[in-house]
Amino acid sequence: VTLYTCGPTVYDYAHIGNFRSYIVEDLLHRTLKFFGYDVDQIMNITDIDDKTIRGAIKNKSSLDDYTKPYKEAFFEDINSLNITPSRLYPQATDHIAEMVVMIQNLIDNGYAYQGQDKSIYFSIKKFPHYGCLSHLKLEDLQEGASNRVSADEYDKECATDFVLWKSYDKERDGDVYWESPFGKGRPGWHIECSAMAMKYLGKTLDIHMGGVDNIFPHHENEIAQSECFSKKMFCNLWMHAEHLLVDNKKMSKSLGNFFTLRDLFKKGFTKEQIRFMLLQTHYRTQLNFTLEGLQGAGHSL
Repeated sequence: VTLYTCGPTVYDYAHIGNFRSYIVEDLLHRTLKFFGYDVDQIMNITDIDDKTIRGAIKNKSSLDDYTKPYKEAFFEDINSLNITPSRLYPQATDHIAEMVVMIQNLIDNGYAYQGQDKSIYFSIKKFPHYGCLSHLKLEDLQEGASNRVSADEYDKECATDFVLWKSYDKERDGDVYWESPFGKGRPGWHIECSAMAMKYLGKTLDIHMGGVDNIFPHHENEIAQSECFSKKMFCNLWMHAEHLLVDNKKMSKSLGNFFTLRDLFKKGFTKEQIRFMLLQTHYRTQLNFTLEGLQGAGHSL
């Protein structure tokens, strides 16, 4: 079984909502093995995106220096939670060449174009199945986008088209850029996963997992660009873990209900308690996390 799982964006320490997804993925990995399957799992590391670049600029450091401690912390955390290691953890910064090849192919075959801002965009009207995962209709998306965005606020043909390659902007990107046939710049988030997934697991994946917030637009965009590139079905089965709430509210730093694994260890909770708590409900059901519930998980164990 080939299994691709969306890994961390390394601009900060991973929070317990992230770890809910990673533990669900671990449970599936172990279950498949229990039933006699060989599992080939790949989990990507997103080290190029707006947040990592903003952090590096603010920190006055290189992108690699900024993301390195968060990468190291992620591996410490998944090890402490006894999560089965993936075969590989490919990083976006190591796979620019594969992304460029893919983008050039999409341009050559009429699926992508250069916008007025010199960035490369995917034209979703060229992919009639767009919305097949999220059950969103293309005409509704276009109508919704056109109501929100006036023509002079974007540099693409259609408001719903998504970026494959962001043209270099000194103020936004600092010193982070790569050379390409379409000019200096950096890849968009969506193309990163497609390029790495197909490089290591082939053009059709058996299972692709992630959080429910990845369904649209990230996974929808992955399907569109991957299938236009390969001319094959991108993935046979999608599995998405529902949101984790904290005291019945969305987790956010501003509400003071944002927990990393380290925060919980400092409060005296063990890795076994945390792991058990995060498996308390079905993966497609929202999980309400409370410190009292975590103590209860300890008593149950």
